Amino acid sequence: MNKTAVIIIGFCLAILFGVPLFFRGDYAVISEEAKQVIIISPHNEQIRHEFGHGFQMWHQETYGEPAQVVWSVPGGTSEIRRMLISQYTHALETGKKPGGEADLVFGGGSYEHSVLKKIINATYADGDVSTTISVPARIDQAVLDDVYGENLIGDITLYDPEGYWHGLALSGFGIVYNNEVIADIGIESPTSWEALCNPELFGKLALVNPAQSGSVTTAFEAILKNLGWKYGWEVLRRAAANARYFSASSLKPPADVSQGDAAMGVCIDFYGRYQAQAVKSSGGGDRVGYIDPPSATMIDPDPISLLRGAPNEEMALRFITYCMTKEAQALWQFEIEDQSGDGLGPDSFELRRMPVRREMYAKYLGRMVDQVNPYETARPAPYPDRNMRAFIAPIFSAMAMDNHEALSHAWKAIFTHPAYPETTDVVTAADVQNEELRAMLLAFDAMPLIRTNQSSDLSMETPENRKTLKYGWLRNQWIEEGLWHPEDYGSTALKRETAVFFKEQYKAVLEFNSQ
Repeated sequence: MNKTAVIIIGFCLAILFGVPLFFRGDYAVISEEAKQVIIISPHNEQIRHEFGHGFQMWHQETYGEPAQVVWSVPGGTSEIRRMLISQYTHALETGKKPGGEADLVFGGGSYEHSVLKKIINATYADGDVSTTISVPARIDQAVLDDVYGENLIGDITLYDPEGYWHGLALSGFGIVYNNEVIADIGIESPTSWEALCNPELFGKLALVNPAQSGSVTTAFEAILKNLGWKYGWEVLRRAAANARYFSASSLKPPADVSQGDAAMGVCIDFYGRYQAQAVKSSGGGDRVGYIDPPSATMIDPDPISLLRGAPNEEMALRFITYCMTKEAQALWQFEIEDQSGDGLGPDSFELRRMPVRREMYAKYLGRMVDQVNPYETARPAPYPDRNMRAFIAPIFSAMAMDNHEALSHAWKAIFTHPAYPETTDVVTAADVQNEELRAMLLAFDAMPLIRTNQSSDLSMETPENRKTLKYGWLRNQWIEEGLWHPEDYGSTALKRETAVFFKEQYKAVLEFNSQ
């Protein structure tokens, strides 16, 4: 499929999914005079309710005027990003002023919001035009210092120094699990990412396509940054081989784990905690659990961004200001029936998310549902490399999703081999003496070498090589070098080429096993 077709399809999808959902409010208009703010969000109904209701109350008290939040919910963060890129690009190509449909994007990880500040280019009337999707929000530095203190948690910034996005909550990433199912299987509750590799989970693991979920991409990024590129992909490959599916929605694994349709799943922390709470509240006890793998996850801010062309910019800035207040920050973690009498806490739902405002932990930790201070536990990742993330979607797709049947057959041949050790640890070629099993594991874990514009091949194992390959293939800098069809995207071509490599490796595993 050529680029023009992709752009046309993207625009059509934006119209299909975006237009019917714009101007869908969760609350009735208070009065004809109510000022509106239009927010695009991947957040669930519970978060939308609490922040919509809370903003209305705060705005009335602060400004003496009624306000209304109008929510647009076109899908997950990745879908929102693609929709906005299509809309803004189309506006440039047709000579229209970009934006005007919504004021804010609320929710998703820092990576997705960082993409919104990047320049997009198009051609109009034989000339090149460009814009950004988001624009800096004017927040006084004294306010930022009061809310965030140091602009850092671990090695991650809490807000964009240029003001394009501001974190409003903190997200961790980990494993949701069903205690009853894993007890039936005969395995322990997970304590690390390596738990996903247990052969007893074969066909019982719930995973999400990282190309369709920013939160799951960040979870996989946490694995790579904490375990290292080589070992991280060995863990991801075994987890993928154990998977029963790769969902398009990050909401599906927690739900399926809760129902017993899967033993474990990877998800963002508040999905896992909320599901565990929902089960417990309905009389299910501790059937569902959630864990952030200790010292091996990422803490990422969940930001808000002001959109270019916002039709209600003043209200948008007021909403951002409200979300930084202690009243709004208490919505993330306080109980519904908080008895302190100061009015802090949610209206109807316990959201089980970590607030970003530092003073919440110093003053109110004892009132939080999850009494965890991420500012005390976060640490820099041992293998920091921002270029890792760009490879996750194409390589995971080629390695696992495009070859899942072959991957699963190869994995089963390995863990059912007579020489496979009786252990729950990750077993690699270095851990076995049997020559056949060792050859199978070497083939199974092999990673491809990638062609370059210098008539040479590069491994993806070093940060330097990943940077070179990222800009060459994934940023299309080598599009004129003849490495792939000029009407194709480098990322698509890379996925296609590496899928062939992985397929051959899984075939080799089975051939070793049949000798």
